[in-house]
Amino acid sequence: MNRRSRRLKEALQTQLWPVPALAVTVAVGLGVYLPMMDTALSGSLPPSVSAWLFGGGPEAARSILEVIAGSLITVTSLTFSLTVVTLQLASSQFSPRLLRTFTADRFVHGTLALFLASFAYALTVLRTIRTAENDRGEFVPEISVTLAFGLAISSVMALVLFLAHLARELRVETMLSRVHAETNDTINAVFPESKDELHSIPEPRDSIKHVEAERSGFLTGLDERALVRAAHSADAVVRLDRPLGSSLIRGVPIATVWTQAAGSPDAEVLTELSGKINASIFIEDERTSAQDVAFGFRQLVDVASRALSPGINDPTTAIHALSHLSSLLCHLVGRNPGPRVLTDQRGERRVILQLPTLEDLLDLALRQPLLYGSEDPAVMARMIELVLEVSWHDRHGKHEPALSAQVAQLTQALATATYTAEERRHLEQLLSRFPTSH
Repeated sequence: MNRRSRRLKEALQTQLWPVPALAVTVAVGLGVYLPMMDTALSGSLPPSVSAWLFGGGPEAARSILEVIAGSLITVTSLTFSLTVVTLQLASSQFSPRLLRTFTADRFVHGTLALFLASFAYALTVLRTIRTAENDRGEFVPEISVTLAFGLAISSVMALVLFLAHLARELRVETMLSRVHAETNDTINAVFPESKDELHSIPEPRDSIKHVEAERSGFLTGLDERALVRAAHSADAVVRLDRPLGSSLIRGVPIATVWTQAAGSPDAEVLTELSGKINASIFIEDERTSAQDVAFGFRQLVDVASRALSPGINDPTTAIHALSHLSSLLCHLVGRNPGPRVLTDQRGERRVILQLPTLEDLLDLALRQPLLYGSEDPAVMARMIELVLEVSWHDRHGKHEPALSAQVAQLTQALATATYTAEERRHLEQLLSRFPTSH
């Protein structure tokens, strides 16, 4: 799946309306088609099949469909209310950035789709029932009413399962696991495990030009192929100066351009190239995890920071969040994170992407937890263990400077914090395990 398709899929998954809207459309179609099939098959079904179908008259069929439609719209309202309460709780208790994980929940989509589809189907079939007073005679769509009854029973079971699912989703462990899995998928997409040769980053020439953002918002993604084509057509090199997830301001430079040949880029060519670069990047009002690796780290750090606040005071949740951050960082060690160079079909270096380095993500993972949790010995011990775990995976010492910088910050925080002698001795022993060389 290419980057554009991944972004489109992620955008649709985080909306509550697409699946229910599709289900209602299908339900209305069935509500129109099945009564026609009932008419065509009237009296021709074998007794073994008819015995399982609805056998009441027009009034009974109307009553059943009215009860189904009325009860399902009430249940749907209850489901929406519970979902909104869950979103509010997640926003206030954990982090506002976790709302996307709830709106992307397929179980919630499916439950709402079943309720609304059953309601729409019952209403559509209800209009086809005719009593004996009707000029065209009595008509009861037995197959259609039987299906409505089956949908109602399924909706009751779905409501019970939804309540159980909601209770599970409210657990912070579930939310952390979902963010972890989503971020892991983004890491695999942005930093694929490839044996391709790493290209050196070209240095800009003296004559460089800046490309300004055409609108404000968050840089949520980019079309790599379009960027390479734009740079190739202008015989230029494009360096994106802002990483994914950055807040862009209209009129502020976001990229640097220079030509392969000596001299400044032609004004007309630069204008055309600027338009293509802006068309190749995606700017939205909020960050997403489609291509933004740091966004998953940001969500986990937010949960840890909120848990360490005096109003909540839940260090255990912070420790769990740090464990997920450690796992993601260890996974990143073998993925060559950092800036990437894209080449054209001739192998010429055309685009330089500013992707986060392990140092950036390590700093993001520890800076705020260290600021708010350094006085808690358990949280402090987990942060030290995080650095040790990443160091263990960095067997060749490639990231030793970044890890050493974090150890220095942890050592400084340890020296200024207030601990008992036993707690301080334990933390110092943990710090002493950090290898000085690999």
